[in-house]
Amino acid sequence: MRKRDLVLDKYGISGKRYKELCGFCEQYPEWKAFLREETNTVKARIITDMPVAHNNGDATGDLAVKRVEIARKCEIIEETAKEASEDLASFLIKSVCYEVPYTYLQTVEEMPCSRSCFYDTRRYFFFLLDRNKEK
Repeated sequence: MRKRDLVLDKYGISGKRYKELCGFCEQYPEWKAFLREETNTVKARIITDMPVAHNNGDATGDLAVKRVEIARKCEIIEETAKEASEDLASFLIKSVCYEVPYTYLQTVEEMPCSRSCFYDTRRYFFFLLDRNKEK
């Protein structure tokens, strides 16, 4: 299925920046899975014949820092979706992060707005995301 790019010239977002924002959003499912699954830092040591450099790093601290960074990225997307439209936030996340098409959202998910209204809100979401991601 071919995906049409949004035209965001009105908002001052170039095509390359739009693709970067799309790529940022498309990582959302991976980040949510990481936050859900990666909670344990205790791992078994793999025994091989190769010498191993033993760094005395703090695995728990490293995981905590990584989880905070990823949680912040997820929060940026979720807060931006709410800022764009409180009513359509969940539909926006499904559309931009999970690439769910409008027709599915309209017919199966029973999204309460027209195609033009939804795509206007989606464009506004990317405008806000461009601004919020820079903070």
